[in-house]
Amino acid sequence: MKLACIAFTHEGMLIAERIKEWQGFEVDVFGKDSYKQHLGRIFKAYKGVVFIGSTGIAVRLCAPYLVHKTIDPAVVVIDDLGRYCISLVSGHLGGANSLACRLSDLLGCQPIITTASDGRNIEAVDIFAMRNDLYIENLEDAKKITAFMVAGKRVKLDSEQPIELNYHNLADADYDGVIFVSTRENVSSCKPYCILRPKNIYVGIGCRRGKHKDEILKAIREVFKVNNLCLSCIKALATVDVKRDEEGIIEACKELECKMLVIGREEIGRVEDQFSPSRFVKSAIGVSSVCEPCAYLAGGEIIVSKTAINGITIAVSKER
Repeated sequence: MKLACIAFTHEGMLIAERIKEWQGFEVDVFGKDSYKQHLGRIFKAYKGVVFIGSTGIAVRLCAPYLVHKTIDPAVVVIDDLGRYCISLVSGHLGGANSLACRLSDLLGCQPIITTASDGRNIEAVDIFAMRNDLYIENLEDAKKITAFMVAGKRVKLDSEQPIELNYHNLADADYDGVIFVSTRENVSSCKPYCILRPKNIYVGIGCRRGKHKDEILKAIREVFKVNNLCLSCIKALATVDVKRDEEGIIEACKELECKMLVIGREEIGRVEDQFSPSRFVKSAIGVSSVCEPCAYLAGGEIIVSKTAINGITIAVSKER
């Protein structure tokens, strides 16, 4: 984590230098004569901001630069005698709680964590999502379920994959709210719920040369709609090596914010007999199938077999 340490006193500067010497962080130190001209850049360029001084000064200085909990850096305050390390802003998503604890271990001081879930040793929904690399579909829904947990209410964990949540009152019946971990686009419950999306779906894709990004995205969306799959769960588009420079696929990956995996024909050749062959594809590129073996080699279990749409072939797999 890249940290900016801002200190206002001689004692504070000594603490900042101790943090800088620790190899766990990349640290830049700003003193009372230099921090003002850099403050705006600090809140954009650094993952963590450590104020060494009073909480009041930290609050006043950081307030104009705070945007939203999803993008704000972790903000921690340490008093200049090194007694307390306070998680101030972005405790969960920004990692300030974790940072405060790490700095407390380094300095031998008392961490101060005030988030309600941490005080009760409850794994909040956003922390649970971060730990398991899950995308939170709606933060307000996640906050509502976390509030249920803080209140001790019964919560159901409805997950497509084996996963554990640190909460003492999980229930499969008579619950007050639900946490869905799902690749399904449409889920429903008569009780309040939040949806967490795993990044575990791979799209194997083949296409005629020159297919535009919009055509490819339209085909993927159609396949996902028919099969009740969520686009947010796509981890990568996978295609054969002769398509590595296919502009439409490259641009579709950018639009979907996912990786592009290029599968070699030699690798495809070892598994192609498991999938429906095409003589035309075989004569054109030397292997008899593209989308299904690419999906299989990228992700494992095929959950949607080959679908052809306007010169584009799509298959979908999910990580085992």
